[in-house]
Formats: sequence, structure tokens, C-alpha cells
Amino acid sequence: MSKTIAIIDYGSGNIRSAAKAFEHVIALENLSYEIVIENSASGVLKADKIVLPGQGAFADCIHNLNDVPDMISALQRKVLEDKTPFLGICVGMQLLADQGKEHGTHQGLGWIGGEVIPLQKTTNDMKIPHMGWNDLVLDQPEHFLLRSIKSASDLEKHFYFVHSFMFDCKDKGHLLAHTHYGQNVAAMIAKENIIGTQFHPEKSQNAGLNLIKDFMHWMP
Repeated sequence: MSKTIAIIDYGSGNIRSAAKAFEHVIALENLSYEIVIENSASGVLKADKIVLPGQGAFADCIHNLNDVPDMISALQRKVLEDKTPFLGICVGMQLLADQGKEHGTHQGLGWIGGEVIPLQKTTNDMKIPHMGWNDLVLDQPEHFLLRSIKSASDLEKHFYFVHSFMFDCKDKGHLLAHTHYGQNVAAMIAKENIIGTQFHPEKSQNAGLNLIKDFMHWMP
């Protein structure tokens, strides 16, 4: 019997692109998983793994997530109580923070301590939003979800970023990897069964597919 990976559809993410990347890895690895695009709390409660994508502004994303009936409480039960493996992508990662400072201050999920703050322009030719391919610096190279990145060739360590804000971790022990774009920028964060990526693994070719594969094998 297949296990389910719920990709949450709350009107704030590139759902189809993420689903296709996961489906590709399932076929490649011959894994017994089924991808379910889920927009109900009851469906999330049945999932074996959960993915929260996100695009746009922090305030809009947290507002949309709150608008799905009982979704926040379902996520808290599955992720915080049942310890279901969870992946947040881009703004889906940023929503894990205590608060976001985009267009005012807005409360996040508060699962990983920190704030989402603007990228700082450190040179005249630096462009914001940060949009493009960057390498990762591994802060905790022994973490299970960095195993493919750690052993990959240089050509398969590039990840695709699109963002104007960054996650400032309160506890640097939650930082798995960072990249440099004018300043050090959190690229991956983790706490127990929760993982977040500022980059888009579904848009990062082989490097991203390898990370998705590791997430699917991850049993925290």
C-alpha cells in the first residue's frame, strides 16, 4: 500500500511544478509513494509526509493558509505532535518563523525561532530580488538531508533561488546550509522532523531532485 505525500494547495505555491518533481523521483526510485495535492485539513491528517510550497509575499501566504478551515491546527497536530516529516519550500520555509517583516509585521507559524527580514543591498550592482543559481555552504554536513549535496559534483550543487527576504534564525543550530548573496543567507533550516529550503528544489534540476529523493527516504 502506497504512502502519501501531501503537497498543500492554499493558493500560494507552484503546486504543479512541485508535484511533477516528486512524481519524477518516485518513478526513478520506484518508491511506494503517492502524491496528493491537498487543500483540506482532513486530507493532511492522513498524510505520511507533508510539503508546503510558497510564492509571493509572507503576509499573503500566511493569510491564505489561515483561510483554509482547520489547516493550521491539522498541521500543528501532524508536524509538532505526530512528528510527520515536513518540507517547506521558499515562502513555505519562511512561514516557519515567528514573524515576517514584509509589508509590516505578521505572525508566522513559530515552529523555528526567527524572523523573515529583507535582503540588504550591499553593492550598487546587487539586484533584489535574488534570482538565480547559487552554491550552498554546508553548516551541518552530517545531516541526512545533505548527504547527496555533500557527495555531489560541483555541477550538481547549484540551487535556484527567487526571493527578496531571508530567514534570520534565532538559534544558529537550526541552520543546515547557507549561500552568499551580499550577505550570508539561510538556504536550509531544520528542527527535528521539519526541514525548510529557501531555494526551489523542484526548479533545481538534478541537485533538487536529489534533495527530494533524500527527503522521501528521511525518517527523522
